[in-house]
Amino acid sequence: MSIGAEELRRRTADLLAAHPPATTERLDFLRARFDAGLAWVHFPEGLGGLDAPRALQAVVDAELTAAGAPDNDPRRIGIGLGMAAPTILGFGTEEQKQRFLKPLWTGEEVWCQLFSEPGAGSDLAALATRAVRDGDSWVVNGQKVWTSGAHKSRWAILIARTDPEAPKHRGITYFVCDMTDPGVDVRPLRQITGEAEFNEVFLSDVRIPDAHRLGEVGEGWKVARTTLMNERVAIGGAHIPREGGMIGVAAADWRERPELRTHDLHQRLLRLWVDAEVARLTGERLRQQLTMGQPGPEGSGMKLSFARLAQEISGWEVEFLGADGLTYDDWTLRRPEGVDFTGREAGYRYLRAKGNSIEGGTSEVLLNIVAERVLGLPSEPRTDKDVAWKDLPR
Repeated sequence: MSIGAEELRRRTADLLAAHPPATTERLDFLRARFDAGLAWVHFPEGLGGLDAPRALQAVVDAELTAAGAPDNDPRRIGIGLGMAAPTILGFGTEEQKQRFLKPLWTGEEVWCQLFSEPGAGSDLAALATRAVRDGDSWVVNGQKVWTSGAHKSRWAILIARTDPEAPKHRGITYFVCDMTDPGVDVRPLRQITGEAEFNEVFLSDVRIPDAHRLGEVGEGWKVARTTLMNERVAIGGAHIPREGGMIGVAAADWRERPELRTHDLHQRLLRLWVDAEVARLTGERLRQQLTMGQPGPEGSGMKLSFARLAQEISGWEVEFLGADGLTYDDWTLRRPEGVDFTGREAGYRYLRAKGNSIEGGTSEVLLNIVAERVLGLPSEPRTDKDVAWKDLPR
């Protein structure tokens, strides 16, 4: 019989009584919460969950927030929570789940994603990083790029080519890579904002034990699709309140600077406000659908909407503020913990939003996904579908 809301409230109360937030070390509390099955209640027992309906996580979170309990700083460990964890749960061995999920959720081990390459971004399946079997290990060589948080990560989810004789989608295998191993070289990649939020990662004879392989050899694309669907939901489907996020900043600007208002800017802001609210409500519906199963291609539509709105709203704000919209606080090379779309000035938002239509799948690729998998339109002709990767022009 499935656990209900009242039982979850009781278990949360027991956790708080045994580990009072005011007197318990933050990490000790998070570990205890995981062990109690209250980390992600829809996960299996023993892995931070209770096999409860996913929608009931909100019940636990509300009780803990009211009690002043610490959270696991989800913005800092978003890649682990939103991408690595569901992939490990879906394809990992029991040993892998036991080893990785708890320190991932508590934030003791940060994760990054080694997918994109200089020659394989939008066409990710064309990746060239090679993994060659050597006994109980794989020797990996190649280069990855646009890797958020690689400089602070302990582990990475990695896809590499293990069979160049197979067509590009069939010769890929999925691994967990130790970012502290010899041969892993992380270099900052400075972007238009002046920060080095991303990195390029060079892999030189990196040895990965076969025990750190997720899924079967050659089935890495299947595993990666789970990661990618969860990634797009994480980017485009985050929970925000009404008039939250970037549209809230723009609306505040409008209210506080009446001397800058024009009829045209007013009409454009109203349209953006409505579009943002439609996107927010659609995201709420998507999260409700997620309580019933795995994410589908709808997350790609949400990510598309998020990218368009971020760029249009930030562009409106810079135009509205005039000369003030061109100011920038600090161009020093920094390696930030995360992206702050609402805590910085308009100039930062405008520049950083340019990356939203690239990261997590380009808007062009996501339009194809929505067209084919949501609308059921015919697929684009693909002449390389059955050609061996080694024979593809590069």
